[in-house]
Amino acid sequence: MPNEIREYASAKINLNLLVLPRREDGFHEIESIFQVISVRDELTVIPADGYDSCTIECQDMILPENNTLALAYKAFGKVTGIRSRAVSVSLVKKIPSGGGLGGGSSDAAALVRALEKLNGIKLSEEQLDVIASDVGSDVFFFMHCDGGAGGCAVVTGRGENVLKICRRSDLFFVLVFPGVHSSTKEAYSLVDERNSAVRGICRIEEFPRAKDLERIYNLPVGKWSFMNSFTDVLSEKYPEIKHSIEELKAQKALFCDMSGSGSTVFGVFASRCDAENAVVAIKAKGRNCVFAE
Repeated sequence: MPNEIREYASAKINLNLLVLPRREDGFHEIESIFQVISVRDELTVIPADGYDSCTIECQDMILPENNTLALAYKAFGKVTGIRSRAVSVSLVKKIPSGGGLGGGSSDAAALVRALEKLNGIKLSEEQLDVIASDVGSDVFFFMHCDGGAGGCAVVTGRGENVLKICRRSDLFFVLVFPGVHSSTKEAYSLVDERNSAVRGICRIEEFPRAKDLERIYNLPVGKWSFMNSFTDVLSEKYPEIKHSIEELKAQKALFCDMSGSGSTVFGVFASRCDAENAVVAIKAKGRNCVFAE
């Protein structure tokens, strides 16, 4: 049995994100492209005495009691039917919490990979999906497109339909963190209000649809027609998001938008040099940003 297992949990960005009206079961269907990027958390998983216990230490933030790691550990035991070895998890956070980058979901998938190694088993895709359904919608993507191998996919349904596509290697990102926080619940509520009132910009019919997303993804970035259902409603409430997008445009980003339900904003640049220069310029203005690829 290994003394410890180290796993990395990569962030993702949504290059396109269409949120469809809420279903009767309370979930929203989406049509999106998820892409893994180089910003990542680090998990160290150490076997402990006993069974059915997962202790989590994170110096960077206070985790809620029902955090994604605890939920993933519990779901792993339920799905496998085996008595899981107790573990101690040390989590080093590099992905901002609540930024639309999927950090909690990626952490959950990384823990499942570690538990597979610890218990000497390999879960089927069906088992991974059952765990994801118990933890969170973004977890489906990270279960099938783990950060270690990189990954990109067209994601539909509530997130459970993950169609892998070839990940481009010529995309260079700058992530800007506006310093505001909007919960996922608030973001979906604002979109529902807008859709119900049939007002505002970016109506559903203006979005590229799922069947076209891979084709658009492979176009020159300057020709992308991707959109995000959350961007306008959250920019109205939090002007810092709009200002961050404008800053990226001023630095000659070929494309920029918000990721997920926010508030992280990203810009895509033509080269690593252009992106790194943009980071220097934006940091000089007192904004928090990083390079990613």
